[in-house]
Amino acid sequence: MSLTINNTAAAKGAHLVSVSGEVDVSNASELRDAIDAVLSDGASSVSVDISDVSYIDSTGIGVLVGAAHRAVDEGVAFSVANPQRNVARILSLLGMGEELNVCGGD
Repeated sequence: MSLTINNTAAAKGAHLVSVSGEVDVSNASELRDAIDAVLSDGASSVSVDISDVSYIDSTGIGVLVGAAHRAVDEGVAFSVANPQRNVARILSLLGMGEELNVCGGD
């Protein structure tokens, strides 16, 4: 399945990165590049909406964790929003909920 990523800039430097498809080793670099571009653009906050992500592997989770750490280093608020139940379960089992500031979801 292909990966689709859209970036929407809102007022005062807030950005929404909407992701759909499956995030795995074959395309995680696309997600990394998209989030890095937003962080490099001087965003004040970044929310990664994964409501349309049906699957994420360890590489994709690593991208989100790396982005969260970079955001903290740069003083940018970062969150992962609206994971589907199966994705939320994986993030929870790995103890990533707080680190990724996961909000919403099924």
